[in-house]
Order: sequence, then C-alpha cells, then structure tokens
Amino acid sequence: MLRRSAVVPALASLPLLLGAVACAPADEEPSTAADAGSDAGSEEPAAEVDPATCVTDDMLLEGGTLTVGTDSPAYEPWFADNDPTNGEGYESAVAYAVAERLGFSEDEVSWVRVPFNTSYAPGAKDFDFDINQISITPKRAEVVDFSQGYYQAAQAVVALEGTAGAEAASLEDLADLRLGAQTGTTSLTAIRDIIEPEVDPAVFEDTNSAKQALANDQVDAVLADLPTAFYISAVEIPGSTIVGQFQPETGEQEEFGMLFEKGSELVPCVDAALQAMEADGELADIEQEWLSDVVGVPELQ
Repeated sequence: MLRRSAVVPALASLPLLLGAVACAPADEEPSTAADAGSDAGSEEPAAEVDPATCVTDDMLLEGGTLTVGTDSPAYEPWFADNDPTNGEGYESAVAYAVAERLGFSEDEVSWVRVPFNTSYAPGAKDFDFDINQISITPKRAEVVDFSQGYYQAAQAVVALEGTAGAEAASLEDLADLRLGAQTGTTSLTAIRDIIEPEVDPAVFEDTNSAKQALANDQVDAVLADLPTAFYISAVEIPGSTIVGQFQPETGEQEEFGMLFEKGSELVPCVDAALQAMEADGELADIEQEWLSDVVGVPELQ
C-alpha cells in the first residue's frame, strides 16, 4: 500500500559528499508529592524563558564558549564540505542560529568531534550539546537529556533500480530482503523491530560502508533518514532509488533533538531559542534552504 507524501532535501546547494546518518538506571522516584508534580495545578505558571539572557557561565563546559559536538565526517545535507564551522548544511545552520539566540557570536562557538554511538552513552560530556541526527527515544532519554525536536524525521529505504529491493511495495515485502543500516541508529532499530526481516540485518559502522555494500550486492536495500536517503539516491549511487518511507507503527513522529548531559541546565535555554525560531519562521527558512523540496515519496505500510 502506497501513499504519497514527504519533505526531502533540495540538492542544488549540496556539495558531493555522502549523507549519513542514529544502560544506566532511570531517574530516581521523587521523594515527595510536590517533587512528583502532584501540586502542579496550584503552582504559578513558569515564567517565559528569554534565550538571550538565559545562559550563565556555570551552565557551560567552558565559560563564554558554547561547545557543540558532532561526528566526523560530518555528512551532507546536514553539514557542508565536512566542516561544521562554516554554518552551511541544515544542522550547522541550526546550531549557529541557536547560538546567536543564546547570545553567542560565531567565534564563541567551538566544535568537538563526538562519534555517533558514544553521544548518547551515560556519563559526563565534553560538549554543551551535540547535534548529529540523533533521534529522541525514551531509552536514550533515560541517560541523556534532549531539546525539543528541531527536525521531524522519517525512515527511508534505498535500493538499486531493477533489483528485488526496488520492487518492494510494503513493509511486508521488505521482510524477505537482505537489509542493512548503520549501527546504533533508529534505522537499524526500525529494521529489527518494525520490518522484522527473515535474515538478520547487516550492521555497518557508517553509511559509507552501507552504501558500498549496496553497490556490491551484499544487501538488497539500506535504511537511513529520508534526507540522507534522498542524497544517496540522487547524488552518491547512480541507478539507485528511494523505495519508500515510513514512520514507526505507533504512529509517533520521529524527531531529531539536540543532546545534553543528563541534568543540563542549558536545555530550557535551547528550547526557548528553538521556540523563538519556530515562532518567527527562522527554523522553517533554514529547512527550506537546506532540506525542503517537496517531492512525493511512497509511504510503505
């Protein structure tokens, strides 16, 4: 069953690099009813947060500097030319726009390398927030904090034209195929938990490896977030196609969020910045510039 929908990346401004792309105990129970929020109805509403005056040095890894993490390589269309510092690509542009809302100039933003699989591990962080197509999930949120979502994601399937993978018309059809995805990502989780293929999925360290496996006929199809999949099919692998897209069976919208050390006081400041960007259209403008060309992509059921 197919339905037509989706927002996928504009390619005109994208350099030729591959897009990539995604347990400590839960928090302790509150010790009092007030801590649990049972009296929330009688409390005064929380004061509106002004992002421009919200951040103090004691919230930061290094006073006066906003330290932002992401992986290396930093892939298209989320970053451009493997250089997070240039402000180009969707996530680089969002990071600098948030920083500006928080009162940081470009030269007060410092970038550090954070491998994807370690970003959401429990423990202290060497960044103030990480931005790297990290889906907000309940399991991850047990040990790290997230901002509100800054991008609504969908899973997408890429296959070579004329192959069994390209003929799939439903999630059930995909279950008969050899599938693969990057380790630690929601794409891999979607294969295992939603598609449930007959053959265990191939697991790759990065999307470059997955792309090569697809080209070598080691897998019938690979999964990635939709903008990444569109870039792969349109730029990186000639003769490939997006088979379709889908959301989790629960119907919940998958979102990417900025990731913080658990308990970071910076979270409400960043949320306030993102809310302001939504309200005045800046977030939509950035998405339009780097990701948004409305093209129909089949939705797999």
